[in-house]
Amino acid sequence: MPNLQTLITATLVGIGGTLIFDAVMALMARFLGYTATNWRMVGRWMGHIPNGQFIQRSLKDAKPILGETILGWSFHYAIGIGYGLLLALIWGADWFADPQLAQPMSLSIALLVLPYFIMMPGMGLGIAASRAPSPNVARLKSVFGHSVFGLGLFLAALVLEIVS
Repeated sequence: MPNLQTLITATLVGIGGTLIFDAVMALMARFLGYTATNWRMVGRWMGHIPNGQFIQRSLKDAKPILGETILGWSFHYAIGIGYGLLLALIWGADWFADPQLAQPMSLSIALLVLPYFIMMPGMGLGIAASRAPSPNVARLKSVFGHSVFGLGLFLAALVLEIVS
């Protein structure tokens, strides 16, 4: 089990990686017209889960949930923190002392199983976005987003390693 300092560092790396991801997505939206994940809709999906609705046929037609935007964004950052903690659990404190790109990139790519087999089906898009209007585009956007996030985790760890 990692020590408290490693858990704090991992949490900060997860938050930092998520912030970098969000910054890149915002820049791409602004300058390239890229459509990023709508975290409000993720919050709507999550808000229906406690009522036993794990899968939405049409998320846009699902009843809005009070606080769905906050819920979606909180989930987004909680997942980012979770990835940072996974880095600590799998590679230990040594990785944070000497971050390498391979570990967060391999983790981010391996965990594409989560959006492909949980999030996308739950939000009504089918397994690996099979029911999306452009399934391959949706899949590639997930690969791209996870790659940017993996790079973000690495950069956040580098910054923390330099300033500590």
